[in-house]
Amino acid sequence: CILWATVYISVASLAAGTATVPGSFAELAERLGPTVVNIQVTKIAPVAGIPGMPDPEGPYGEMFKRFFKDLPQRPEQFRTQGSGSGVIINADGHVLTNNHVVEGAKEVTVTLADQQAYQARVVGRDAKTDLAVLKIDPKHSLPVAPMGSSADLKVGEWVVAIGNPFGLSNSMTAGIVSAKGRVIGAGPY
Repeated sequence: CILWATVYISVASLAAGTATVPGSFAELAERLGPTVVNIQVTKIAPVAGIPGMPDPEGPYGEMFKRFFKDLPQRPEQFRTQGSGSGVIINADGHVLTNNHVVEGAKEVTVTLADQQAYQARVVGRDAKTDLAVLKIDPKHSLPVAPMGSSADLKVGEWVVAIGNPFGLSNSMTAGIVSAKGRVIGAGPY
């Protein structure tokens, strides 16, 4: 699951003639692309036992230890790398991302669209909504994605998603809102 910066074009504004269906989403990509960031994380994970091997503390533990005593000891931990997308939500360096991207992370690096990289700290996260807020300390004011309200969103409106999956720069897709408020039993809400 990737967090995407999302914008929408109001059907009401289309009907009122104050907006038009875009012939291209290039203007949105140009304006909002700089607000989308790549997030790289390093996690430290414990090394699990080898499946099918006896527990060295179990009934055959001493035999197991003698048999494998000359093999190099396996590390108790190893480093894993991960990545995700985020969006800048204020000019001072707060970034919104998914909780699962940063959960358990020992190091978090945010790379801006201009390739500047910053160490980040997690300042808030919520597992139930799968959201997290990071803070970086930029050298200058950052571009910000405007926030909207899902209460104002209507079924049938255009939506555009811009993300930065796998550090592959901005990826963009478009579609329409197909439904709101569905309960599919896949989460707590």
